[in-house]
Amino acid sequence: MNKTIEKLKFDELGLNESVLHAIQDLKFEYPSDIQAKAIPVVLDGFDIIGQAQTGTGKTLAFGAPILSLMEKSNGKVQAIIMSPTRELAVQVSEELSRIAKHERIKILPIYGGQSIDRQISALKRGVDIVVGTPGRLLDHIRKGTLKLANAKFLVLDEADEMLNMGFIEDIESIISNLSEDRQTLLFSATMPRAIKILSKKYMHPETKIIAIEKKSLTVSKIEQYYYEVNSKNKFESLCRILDVDAPKTCILFCKTKKGVDELVDALQPRGYTVEGMHGDMKQSQRMNTLKKFKDGNLNFLIATDVAARGIDVENVTHVINYDLPQDSESYIHRIGRTGRAGKEGTAYSLITRREASAIRQIERDTKSVIAKKTVPTITDIFAAKSETILDSIKLVLEENLYENFLPLGHNLIKEFGAEDVAASLIKIIFDKEVNYNYADDSTTTPITDTVRLFLSIGRMDEVMTKDIISFLCETANLNKNELGRIDILDKFSFLDVPANLVDSILNNSSGKKLNSRKVNIEVAKSRR
Repeated sequence: MNKTIEKLKFDELGLNESVLHAIQDLKFEYPSDIQAKAIPVVLDGFDIIGQAQTGTGKTLAFGAPILSLMEKSNGKVQAIIMSPTRELAVQVSEELSRIAKHERIKILPIYGGQSIDRQISALKRGVDIVVGTPGRLLDHIRKGTLKLANAKFLVLDEADEMLNMGFIEDIESIISNLSEDRQTLLFSATMPRAIKILSKKYMHPETKIIAIEKKSLTVSKIEQYYYEVNSKNKFESLCRILDVDAPKTCILFCKTKKGVDELVDALQPRGYTVEGMHGDMKQSQRMNTLKKFKDGNLNFLIATDVAARGIDVENVTHVINYDLPQDSESYIHRIGRTGRAGKEGTAYSLITRREASAIRQIERDTKSVIAKKTVPTITDIFAAKSETILDSIKLVLEENLYENFLPLGHNLIKEFGAEDVAASLIKIIFDKEVNYNYADDSTTTPITDTVRLFLSIGRMDEVMTKDIISFLCETANLNKNELGRIDILDKFSFLDVPANLVDSILNNSSGKKLNSRKVNIEVAKSRR
């Protein structure tokens, strides 16, 4: 075949007619790299290891050939697909159902948090493909409600994440219940040593490895930017960005579950339609939130990296790293939630000055440019909102939707004049549109002179961030918003503060007691 991968079409890959019909219904014409490379190999009966990032079309890459190879529905499980999270299991199940639209195939997602009796009833009625989390799959195997004697296909989706979450023993137990003649398809974003050990142990020697180069992972259609902000005004900076950009569908990432909850609690009272997702929430709550986000009833979804694994929503316009991720791989996973299917997307990261080096490293790893942007000013917000407001007013004027209000308008104009009345009404709309009480622009000016302090107290002394903040506010008469980042280690801690506060802290706080222990404070030695 002389055609390059990029020029191949789905109807040239060997898929059966009904699967091709479903793909055409989805308006897909050209396969992604992982689809074009994996589908023919799977159809030829080989085990494969596919290395590709989230958002590259892996579900169709294994789902389309499996459906093409499967026998007609006989009510017995022919394929097992393992996913690390409940959300991803549901997502994969939904995508497979779309591909199997013209096949008489029954697909069932099973996961913890859902009624196991309901799952048992569905399994008894007959299922062809089961998509599930390792723990719940193993529960059914042990109960005898999931029988794998006829299973010819095993898919490990997001294998690296399953291993990171400690599922290795469950995975091996499930595999031990499958026939050695099965066809195994393993997909992973990264290829750590544990994956290689697993594949060597459970996959055939002639396994084919299909790796998609990293350069294709950070899509050129995703515009990437970062904002350098102060820790104390990070939230206000976010609100300014949201008010200017007005994202239609946005995912915001936080490092911790607590961070997700705090950001949701801060944004909701300000009029943003936002909810959070993380592992401590009830499964029903997470599924309900994800459904609302997919249906367009939520503009903003705040999530941790793990909770976001099952999110595959079209038309996400923005991804915002409220907290910078721990590494470049996580960054790629996050921003890949936007700019899908050839559409444009925007990725923002909010960083402190000390995180600038991390942005440079991500640029090097992803071979992309992450440009610096300035936090919007009040003038910027006014300009952005004014354009939206004027457009909506023009629409009302053009469609004559104001006739019932003409008498009120005439009376006001007689008393105050047309320009003043119009300006007052625009101000009322503007005040409702802006979700934060922006006093002035001084709060978003970066601190140019920050000093790092050393404190002789740490985790072993049972102190928390709030304890250190209270201690400094009381002893040095500070406002907590003046304090920067606090890093608590086992035996000591570090604190970033504006240079003009250093003398006050050293003179008033050093030598005082916190949790019955005297705290010595000094300027930290510079790191080499």
